[in-house]
Amino acid sequence: MFRIRRILNDRSEADRDAIQQSREILESQFPDIDKSKIDLIPHQLRNSLKYKLQTSLYVAENRGGSVQGFALLMYAPDLNFTYLDFIASKRNIILTGVGSALYQRLREESKHLGVKGLFFECLPDDPKLCRDKNLLEQNKARLKFYERFGAFPLLNTEFETSVKPDDDCPPYLVCDFLGAEETADKAYIQGVIRAILERKYGSYCPLTYIKQVVDSVTDDPVKLRKPLYISRSKKHTEASLIEDKNKIFLVINDQHAIHHVQDRGYVESPVRINSIMKEIEPTGLFTQKPPEKYSDKHIAGIHDKGYLKYFKRVCETLQPGKSIYPYVFPIRNASRPPVDDSVLAGYYCIDTFTPLNPNAYKAAKRAVDCTLTCADSLLEGYKIAYALVRPPGHHAETRVFGGFCYFNSNAIAANYLSRFGKVVILDIDYHHGNGQQEIFYERNDVLTISIHGHPSFAYPYFSGYADEKGAKTGEGFNRNIPLKEKLSGDEYRMALTRALRAIKKFSPDYLVIALGLDTAKNDPTGTWNLLANDFMENGRLIGRLGIPILVVQEGGYRNRVLGINAKNFFKGLYAEMYKK
Repeated sequence: MFRIRRILNDRSEADRDAIQQSREILESQFPDIDKSKIDLIPHQLRNSLKYKLQTSLYVAENRGGSVQGFALLMYAPDLNFTYLDFIASKRNIILTGVGSALYQRLREESKHLGVKGLFFECLPDDPKLCRDKNLLEQNKARLKFYERFGAFPLLNTEFETSVKPDDDCPPYLVCDFLGAEETADKAYIQGVIRAILERKYGSYCPLTYIKQVVDSVTDDPVKLRKPLYISRSKKHTEASLIEDKNKIFLVINDQHAIHHVQDRGYVESPVRINSIMKEIEPTGLFTQKPPEKYSDKHIAGIHDKGYLKYFKRVCETLQPGKSIYPYVFPIRNASRPPVDDSVLAGYYCIDTFTPLNPNAYKAAKRAVDCTLTCADSLLEGYKIAYALVRPPGHHAETRVFGGFCYFNSNAIAANYLSRFGKVVILDIDYHHGNGQQEIFYERNDVLTISIHGHPSFAYPYFSGYADEKGAKTGEGFNRNIPLKEKLSGDEYRMALTRALRAIKKFSPDYLVIALGLDTAKNDPTGTWNLLANDFMENGRLIGRLGIPILVVQEGGYRNRVLGINAKNFFKGLYAEMYKK
C-alpha cells in the first residue's frame, strides 16, 4: 500500500526526507543526469517566481515514509499548462502501479488547475532519431505507457531537433489534453514550446534555435501522432480510475453503533450519525470511503500507556449490557493507583457519566482509524475530509477519559499531520477542548484554539479560561475564547473571526476542526442560539483560510436539527474552499 502526497516546500522534516529519497531515486534511474538539476529541486519548490513555474513534488510513499516513486510537476498559470519534468520509481522493487498512480495524480491535479494540457518530453522511438538500440526499446515502452492515458507526441514540428549536431535522441513533445476531444490551436502550442525552451533550457538553447522550433508549428489546430502500441478503445482505461478530489472525503465509523449506552439520559447515541448522514448524503458534496486500520502506536503517541492498557482490558472483561461508571475519584498518586477496576475508573476519569462498557474501546479505536484515514486523504490531495465518528474525543486527555470521550481522535490526527507541517486545532464545540489543550500545552508546532461556553457554567468547568496560554516552548500556542451563557450567531462569529486571525498569523499547513454541533439552539447540553444559516456562515469564514481541513465530529445532541446544521456547515465550507 502507498499513498501519493504532494510536497510544496521543504519546511517539514518529513518533506525534506521525501525530497532526499526522490533525489536518490533520480540518481539511480538516470545515472548520467547533471547533478545540478537534482540539486535544483528544493530551490524550485521554494521559489516559483525565480523559475517562472510553480513546482510541486508528488511522492508515492508507504506509511513508514519510504518513497517508492516520485514525479515533479510544474505549472505555468500565465499560459495555462502543466509540465511533467521527472517521473520515476525505485529500482529493484516489485510494486505494481506506482507509475500509473503517479501519472493519474498529475492528470487529476492538472484538471483541477483547469489547464488545457499536460506536457512532457519523452525520448523518441524512431531509429532515425535514436541510434542506441537498447535505449530505443526503453523509449517504446515509455511511449506505450503514456498512450494508455491518451498522451501522444506532437506532429509536424521541429521540436525533436538536436540543439547540437552530435546530440542523440532529441525528445518528442508529448501532449496530454486530459480527455478533451480536440487538441489545441497553433498559438497556444507555440506559447507552451517557447515557455519550456526558455524557462527550462534557456542557458542551453540559443534564441535562434527556440525561434526555429516555435516557428515550425504550422498546423492549426495541432496534430498528435496516432496510437502505435494500443487500440483507441483502451486509450482512457487507466485514466478513468482518477478520483474526484473536488469532493469532501468522508469516512464514517462503521462500528460506532456497537457503542450504544441505553441508560436513561445518555444523549450520545447512534442516532446522531444517522441524523447527519440523512442530510449530507443527498448534497452530492461527499465521496465516502471505508476506514483503514492503523497501528496502535498513533494512540500511544498521545495517550498514557497505563490508561490504554486499563481501558482495553476492562472493556474486554465486561459482560454484554454491563457498564462501569466512575463513582470514586482517588487522588492520582501515580505510584499507588487503585487495584479495583471500578475504583480505577475514577482514577482515569473526570466525571460520573462516562461509562466503560464492552464495546467502548472497539468503537473509540475505530474512530481513530477513521480520523487517520481522513488525515491521510489530506496528504493525498483532498482539500476537505470529514471523520463522521462517535464516540467523540476532545475531552480525552493524555491519561483520562470523560465527557463521552475515550480517545482524542482530533489530537491523534493533529499529531500525525504535524510530521508534515504546522497544524492548528480549532475546537468549535460548545464545551472546552480540554483534551487537546492538555496534550499540546507544551508544544509550539500545534496551535490549539477553543471557542466555548465559559467554564463558570459549562462542562468541564475546570479548564478553558482565557489565561491558559500554554507553557514552556508551548507558551502562547494555546488560545481559549470563553463566551457568555446566551449568545447569538452574530456574536459567535465575532469570536470566530478572532480565532481565524490567530490561525492566519500562525500560517499552518493543516487545520483540524473539532466540530461540535451542540452550539445550536435548544441543544440539551448547550445554551447558545445558533441556527442553520449561522452554521453555513461559520463554514464560509473557515473555508476562506484556503488550507487543507480535517473535520472531526465531536458533540451535538439535538437530533432533529443535527443533520441540517451539519449540512449547512459543509455547504458553506465547500463553497469557499472551491470558489473559482
